[in-house]
Amino acid sequence: MMDEASALNIPALLTLDTLNDLPKAIGRPSYARSSLSAGILHFGVGNFHRSHQGIYLNSLMNEGLDHDWAIVGASVMAGDAVTRELLLKQDWLGSVTARSELNCDSCVTGAMIDYLPVADETAILTYLTNSDIRIVSLTITEGGYFVDAATGLFDEDHPAIQADLKHFDCPSTVFGLIVHALRTRRDNGQQPFTVMSCDNVPHNGEVTRRAVVGMAQLVEPALAEWIDVHASFPNSMVDRIAPATGPRERRQALEDLQITDAAPVFCEDYLQWVLEDKFVDGRPQFDKAGVCFVDDVTPFEIMKLRILNGGHALIAYPAGLLDIEGSRDAMQHPLIGGFLDKVERKEILPIVPPVPNTDLDEYYASIISRFSNPHVADTVRRLCHDGSNRQPKFIIPSVRDCLSEGSNVNGLALASALWCRYCFGETESGALIEPNDPSWDKLSYHANLARKSPDAWLSMHDVYGDLAKNKHFSEPFAQALNALWADGTQSVLRRYLSE
Repeated sequence: MMDEASALNIPALLTLDTLNDLPKAIGRPSYARSSLSAGILHFGVGNFHRSHQGIYLNSLMNEGLDHDWAIVGASVMAGDAVTRELLLKQDWLGSVTARSELNCDSCVTGAMIDYLPVADETAILTYLTNSDIRIVSLTITEGGYFVDAATGLFDEDHPAIQADLKHFDCPSTVFGLIVHALRTRRDNGQQPFTVMSCDNVPHNGEVTRRAVVGMAQLVEPALAEWIDVHASFPNSMVDRIAPATGPRERRQALEDLQITDAAPVFCEDYLQWVLEDKFVDGRPQFDKAGVCFVDDVTPFEIMKLRILNGGHALIAYPAGLLDIEGSRDAMQHPLIGGFLDKVERKEILPIVPPVPNTDLDEYYASIISRFSNPHVADTVRRLCHDGSNRQPKFIIPSVRDCLSEGSNVNGLALASALWCRYCFGETESGALIEPNDPSWDKLSYHANLARKSPDAWLSMHDVYGDLAKNKHFSEPFAQALNALWADGTQSVLRRYLSE
């Protein structure tokens, strides 16, 4: 007898029982779920993690390797409960489709074997103190590391950190949980785990170490010393564009898979991970899946943060002001595409240090292709998000290096002016820009002041430091911002390109 879903012609849900119903062209786990055991606890099971670390592990497992390194998901963010419930119904399976103009490759991954109830501190601590967990990995966004913007160090006065200290028997932040678990492991005579950041943060391993050791110092100085000596925090550079999933992606997944995946991931076909080989208790054989292990990840990191992430900022804010919704549409606008190309070639590429075995011009050419990918529906709003955390990492370092070499920064100054104009909260057509930054109120306040006095924007020391005092940056910034208000984005871009 047909079940109700079949009778209503509703495609079956993706589960372990329906894997064999997938079209033959769709990749799927060749390993039995029962052969896997946990080795990694991962905070932040979003689209990037599933299309990046999850893909690398799934590839290894399909080769019969590292079945003792399966992932257990975790989150302290209430909003992640929806994704967890969707994946729970699918036996933690999910599809990942990598697309470009020439290629389309879909597979179902099975490297995650559990996803703990969201914000269940007891369940998370239980897993973190299990000796089988040898790596704790993180994709908690650039703003999730409690960095004091003024000093660049761990912000021990942050309200969430202070709350954890008052209730340390049941901490609620990622770093409180990690420190609590490491204390238990030390007291039990267990080995610590490696804490592996996969976030888009400069020197992400060092930033993670500062957060964990800094938190431990507030709890027990001897614990901080033990962690600093015995745990490890490898730096890494991660790269794949994986936008949020929406109705369009769910419809496409249904068409491709012919069964229902409620949480599909669509991403570009580019994939890169450069990682320092510093692990205290073993690691998966990531190198056999294409991960590049290096002694120093810094050159790769600078290349990516400035050329790719800086490039995203260059196209995002003019596009946002012109009511352009998609990144590919932004690239097709001749003034925005021209702005990106001129700033990259004149002000960014010349000051990026050499990268081993990498041609920077070829890398930049790949960026243009990736930004223009018609099958990766990256939104301009997503690229504009969290500028208060991203600009100091992606744009300002290029400004400082250009200034130190006596180079012109007119394009980068215009990029900052476009961000300021965006934070005013209104597009050039008069449409409202909804809050799009954790510090939106502060940014809007300074953007309103800057309409009459551009220096008000540069007074944000946590973003610009002392750049307000450097006339080689402050003057072109002021000129650009005043021109944006007087003449509009397109006129200012046209004038810049003709100079």
